[in-house]
Amino acid sequence: MASLTVNGTARQYDGDPDMPLLWYLRDQLQMTGTKFGCGQALCGACTVHMDGAPIRACVTPMGAVSGHSIVTIEGLDANGRHPLQVAWVELGVPQCGYCQAGQIMEAAALLKTHAKPSIEDIETMMSGHICRCGTYTRIKAAIQQAASKGA
Repeated sequence: MASLTVNGTARQYDGDPDMPLLWYLRDQLQMTGTKFGCGQALCGACTVHMDGAPIRACVTPMGAVSGHSIVTIEGLDANGRHPLQVAWVELGVPQCGYCQAGQIMEAAALLKTHAKPSIEDIETMMSGHICRCGTYTRIKAAIQQAASKGA
């Protein structure tokens, strides 16, 4: 049995230890903000935090999350008012929006370690995320805006 915390709530999982965390979040907890993209940890759509660090939920087995704390886009801010979420809206970052939860979660991890990231820091950290709509310029601007507001 896996014991974990998801968005501050203690959870128990007594299923297949090889099942990806993504399907536990989406199918069992009904937290559908985390998206399935490629299933191979290449696109970043499934990014969540485990103990504060970004991970790809599509390739992280449930057997590896026992004893850990998971935060999804739903848990980033209870009211959707995290500075990154605000900047995303104010700057009109999303078009289709599919990759945005993963992008925001990766950016939140960046801002925890780099309060004032350079463009190079942002590009390096975000390089593993694919945005089919190509809103990379607005993504960088939103991260800079959130950093300027102390995210």
